[in-house]
Amino acid sequence: MTVKFIDLFAGIGGFRLGLEQSGFKCVFSSEIDKACKDTYFANYGEMPKGDIGEINPKEIENFDILSAGFPCQPFSISGKQLGFEDTRGTLFFDILRIIKIKQPKVVLLENVKHLVHHDKGNTLKVILENLRQLNYEVNWKILNASDFGVPQNRERIIIVASKDKKFEFDKIKTVKRPVLKDFLDTEADFEFLDDTEYSLLVNPTVQKSGLIFAGYRNKAIRKAGVRPNTEHLSRVHKQPNRIYSAEGVHPTLPSQETSGRFFILVDGKVRKLTINECYRITGFPEDFNKISSLGELYKQIGNSVCVPMVAELGKEIKNQFFSSNRNAVVREMQIREEKRENDTYGSITVNL
Repeated sequence: MTVKFIDLFAGIGGFRLGLEQSGFKCVFSSEIDKACKDTYFANYGEMPKGDIGEINPKEIENFDILSAGFPCQPFSISGKQLGFEDTRGTLFFDILRIIKIKQPKVVLLENVKHLVHHDKGNTLKVILENLRQLNYEVNWKILNASDFGVPQNRERIIIVASKDKKFEFDKIKTVKRPVLKDFLDTEADFEFLDDTEYSLLVNPTVQKSGLIFAGYRNKAIRKAGVRPNTEHLSRVHKQPNRIYSAEGVHPTLPSQETSGRFFILVDGKVRKLTINECYRITGFPEDFNKISSLGELYKQIGNSVCVPMVAELGKEIKNQFFSSNRNAVVREMQIREEKRENDTYGSITVNL
């Protein structure tokens, strides 16, 4: 049986790579950003359709899985958090429009961790309730890329909806958290900082996430409203000032940082991550075609999904919903139910 999926808000194809590694076949893709579409075509030989709002679901080939990393900016702590008030937030309802007409067996959605807390939990509640109203069993969990073989502390909410039963996240296999230094280039045109451009901490500590905050760049940053001695630990917008040790993992690569100012401490020196390293720690293959400008490449990888995480999700989706054993069990249950209904009908007939 060939399990087919569609790739909505496809970006540069992180979902496609992961689900194809799981043995599934992509039959449709959609992405509105031109640079992403060009990259998608360069890697998969397919030009995604454009605006999802203009797509007629009836023209899409039948499929088994709908995958979508729908726009996260409306719900992210690094944005204005407008949620469904943001036009990008309403794109979720275009996903529902396609689901309602095509009725796929499984829906796989991804978004930022903060979606859980947005609007005091009401946004997530709306999403889950709308899926349930379409007769889906829904489950969700926060997953971290660092649990799937890449050294990036990238937490995302994963929502799985199925016509069959609730997806069991506990069956997903994770691996020991890797360290960044094992993923770094040995040779490249590295951009090192001069010793005068940064300050290192004397006793950096390993955080529970695996991050090791090692120091900061000696840059003037906003201090108004910031507690004393925490100037370099301020929110996401100040991440470019932080330096992390390659002995730990790297923080989330954000889409807003198009200059790629991700500084690491490795072998006693501080340098930027190369663009190849950014793609590597998100699970993209070495031969992935990067055809856009450097700024676009940083934006694209910041918006992408962790490929090994999607591959593991796909593997477990296959085991739980599409395996031959699973189908046999479902069919046996259907036969038993049909027999029970026939027996009940027969007894009623006799009594009458």
